[in-house]
Amino acid sequence: MARRLAIVLHTHMPYVEGFGTWPFGEEWLWEAAATVYVPLLDLLDRRRPPLTLSVTPVLADQLEADGTHERLLAFLNETRVQTHALDAEGCRSGGRHDLAAEIERAAGDYRRAAERLQELGPGGLARGLMRHASWTSSATHAVLPLVATDAGLRLQLRAGIDSHRARGGDWAGGLWLPECAYAPWLGPRLEEAGVHAVCVELTDVLEEPCGVLAADAGPLLVGIDRRAIDLVWSPGGYPSKDAYRDSHRRTVHHHNPWANDGSVYDRDRAREQAAADARDFVERVAAGPGELSVCALDTELLGHHWYEGLDWLEAVLDAAPEVGLELVALDDVLASLDGGEVRRLPPDLPPTSWGEPRTLWTWSGPQVADIAFATREAELRVVAAAERGAADERAVRELLALQSSDWAFLVTRGTAGPYPRERFDGHLAALDAALAAPGESDPRLRSLAPWASPEVLLDP
Repeated sequence: MARRLAIVLHTHMPYVEGFGTWPFGEEWLWEAAATVYVPLLDLLDRRRPPLTLSVTPVLADQLEADGTHERLLAFLNETRVQTHALDAEGCRSGGRHDLAAEIERAAGDYRRAAERLQELGPGGLARGLMRHASWTSSATHAVLPLVATDAGLRLQLRAGIDSHRARGGDWAGGLWLPECAYAPWLGPRLEEAGVHAVCVELTDVLEEPCGVLAADAGPLLVGIDRRAIDLVWSPGGYPSKDAYRDSHRRTVHHHNPWANDGSVYDRDRAREQAAADARDFVERVAAGPGELSVCALDTELLGHHWYEGLDWLEAVLDAAPEVGLELVALDDVLASLDGGEVRRLPPDLPPTSWGEPRTLWTWSGPQVADIAFATREAELRVVAAAERGAADERAVRELLALQSSDWAFLVTRGTAGPYPRERFDGHLAALDAALAAPGESDPRLRSLAPWASPEVLLDP
């Protein structure tokens, strides 16, 4: 039997729409839309590959929000046109016509994205991605083992699953666990919510971390293949090759006309490297142990952090059959399993994640302990208020916003200055206000979690 490869793309963005612009805020969403989501949608529509795509509800919320389409187009047609022109002019005045030419070439990426978005119309990008999304996630990308109560977990799961179904996404029960964070006590609660399968990171936890496992109760646990992932997403992975665009070295207006080796970026050279790396990837995966490799990647890697990532992905689609590697959708693999292909989960499995280390430290260690404790305390207050009939929709949505894994992650990584703590503090203050005067706040939190309801907290 040919070895099988399931590529799982986890598509997520923290709720930044309407919360800041530059250097931290909704510009992150605009860049991801232009450099990742639009070209990915075109690839999916054109090739219909057997990939497994998850789109988090919080990302779909933002892409469908009122005004998002217009502000995104303004960013592409005005801001990015101006910044490319200014940097090209600056390079030419300094005698670097080669850099100017590359900046002007790269400006075409944004122009093409704007043209495609204009064709799609308001909300069209979200609808397009949802046509291909077979997996969903919790409402706001909460680290589920850190949720304090069954009621809070039910809220995260039901709001996320309802969002996916309401937006028309096919769903066979696949749920992306935010940060691949899992603990054994989650199993029965996930099963109650209709979840059939999740991906988990068991590297450094089990001797055989890949394959499909099952506990006494709960969904199937699919171990991701860290060896395959690290070929792509590690300090020495493919994106570090000389020919690829240097995503760290920037011009005055944050454009990237250099390659990793310091030369002026050469698009043709980089595409040749992407094809070679795709061939190397499928050969290595095809020669790996076991019958199934599950390579899970953040979608935003492919185009934003690794400019050539989608070139590489498409080359993988072409190269895999040539080496006898079968590309498969994960739902199809799971539907065809027999009992002999599923291992039993050890009863003493500790909480795990795909963070470094493989624990929950990134989101609950000393550097973010105040965030972790404040979030749990806020959840207990909202659940208690719901039991008294005093938790309104705004309080519930502010709780969901607080529970996002993104604030603690950004604090731990130190990549977004004061922004994550400012966001956390703002949502906590708004939650306090909503609990102090139920029904007096706007029930909406921009477009966040439109299917969330305080009644879910009271369900048995």
